Amino acid sequence: MLRDITIGQYYQTKSVIHDLDPRVKIVATLAFIICLFMVNNLTGYAVAAAYLVAIIYLSHVPPSFIFRGMKAIFMLLMITFLFNLFLTPGETLVSFWIFNITKEGLILAGKMAIRLIFLITGSSVMTLTTTPNQLTDGLEVLLGPLKKLKVPVHEIAMMMAIALRFIPILMEETDKIMKAQMARGADFETGGMIKKAKSLVPILVPLFISAFRRANDLAMAMEARCYHGGEGRTRMKPLMYRHRDFVAYAAFIIFMAAMIVCGRMSFLV
Repeated sequence: MLRDITIGQYYQTKSVIHDLDPRVKIVATLAFIICLFMVNNLTGYAVAAAYLVAIIYLSHVPPSFIFRGMKAIFMLLMITFLFNLFLTPGETLVSFWIFNITKEGLILAGKMAIRLIFLITGSSVMTLTTTPNQLTDGLEVLLGPLKKLKVPVHEIAMMMAIALRFIPILMEETDKIMKAQMARGADFETGGMIKKAKSLVPILVPLFISAFRRANDLAMAMEARCYHGGEGRTRMKPLMYRHRDFVAYAAFIIFMAAMIVCGRMSFLV
């Protein structure tokens, strides 16, 4: 399960998507998430699916590697699906005990599941094709106007990039701790919910200690290199828009227009 978590990882390869400016990918990902909640019909979801397929194909990232991350959110996906299925009022299709499955609940559960899958997939493509340094620079430039309001833009971007970078590191650390505990006779599979929750204690304690130690080492390393925030700092690779970035913006504007049309169609219907 831990190895199936792909968020925060970078898949190194050569592709058109990898070469795009990080600002393009960040803006496109945020707009894509917004567009997912603008449509409410199969046509809009089909357009979004075609867009994702094209992006995955151009990224040269194996689809199996991208969709492997879905295993990590399977429980969240099922909880979202079941809550919408059983708690949405409407025309009853099936009734048993205290639960009622309605037509509206079935439709809403399906739509929310599709949106969640597309959202995770789109976000994973961005993180898999963008290095943490590129994400930091892109976020800092995009949030630059907030500096006039005394918002610590560089620090916010740095924290987000470090958090993404630490996800695979902590997952690897968790895997090592679990294997060490299993070698000492720990059992994480059998028993009820309470027993499984108690069995996590020998994992969480050393994991938190390791996380704090890594955070302290990182802080000391940054201080040793005279890091004092973003004021007056320069970049080794300044961000510059190129022809392919404007082409990507144009292609995404066309996609957004199609999604808006689909959203208006569902609204009129």
